[in-house]
Amino acid sequence: MATQQSALYITGEESLSQVALRAKRLDLPLNSLKVMAETCVERICEVLAQERPQMAVLDSIQTLYTETIQSAPGGVSQIRESAAILTRFAKHTGTSLFIVGHVTKEGALAGPRVLEHMVDCVLYFEGQADSRYRMIRAVKNRFGAVNELGVFGMTDKGLKEVANPSAIFLSRYDEAIPGSIVMISREGTRPLLVEVQALVDDAHGQPRRVALGLEQNRLSMLLAVMHRHGGVQTVGQDVYVNIVGGLKITETGSDLAVLLACASSLRGKALPQQLAVFGEVGLSGEIRPVPNGQERLKEAQKHGFKTVILPRANAPQNKIDGINVIA
Repeated sequence: MATQQSALYITGEESLSQVALRAKRLDLPLNSLKVMAETCVERICEVLAQERPQMAVLDSIQTLYTETIQSAPGGVSQIRESAAILTRFAKHTGTSLFIVGHVTKEGALAGPRVLEHMVDCVLYFEGQADSRYRMIRAVKNRFGAVNELGVFGMTDKGLKEVANPSAIFLSRYDEAIPGSIVMISREGTRPLLVEVQALVDDAHGQPRRVALGLEQNRLSMLLAVMHRHGGVQTVGQDVYVNIVGGLKITETGSDLAVLLACASSLRGKALPQQLAVFGEVGLSGEIRPVPNGQERLKEAQKHGFKTVILPRANAPQNKIDGINVIA
């Protein structure tokens, strides 16, 4: 971005030599990249007023301090006041500020929650240590949709965009196996094909319900619905459900896929590999519609799926070539 507009990178955690070494490793254009090592907010505002960059990156807010407050950097009052000074400066001068912040072990932004209310957009950088993929998720956006998801690959030259995220989450088996099914999910406005895996086995002691990438309470609710309205019991079984690729699915359109995967594993019968599903399951056992049904179908068609099970209200009015729709 520094080659397209004036930018200033302000580091409070690393020295200038450390930043230079990383820039060389990533093959960044050093001639147009301006870097400053400073932690005093007042001094940072003075330099920004002199340089007038169009964009500035501050890494990180937990290392900055303001002279108006007599406390150590990283405290609640320091973070809140430093962020307030910087956002006022940005709005007054029209400078785009990218403020980097740490997160806690629970995944929440470290510091006061008011920090998220001060800014226009909040992006979370997610990823597992054993995975080469990283995800950037928008949880707040005053200028567009929230819950948008960007998938990137971690390389020795930095992050590279993954143009087709569905492909990396669909590394499937040579033949169909019980407990596996493809779900057509949605992240923001983007349809995404994700594999759902379930393992149902005899419990030795108290039965366990484990959900990775899904809400634990929703799994318990779906198993109760399957028992009450489908006659399928999992009372004496451990139930494990996993979303492949480390994704976290929060939408209700995953309900039907979870139930089918659990039933497939319990009965030991594999579902067709060219089958994809989506739909919400209500407490009465009904299959309820979900948003963006047509976009989900087009994503399944693009990846060559032949059959899609979906809610009746999401059924297309016109037939889609190459797809058998079961509503």
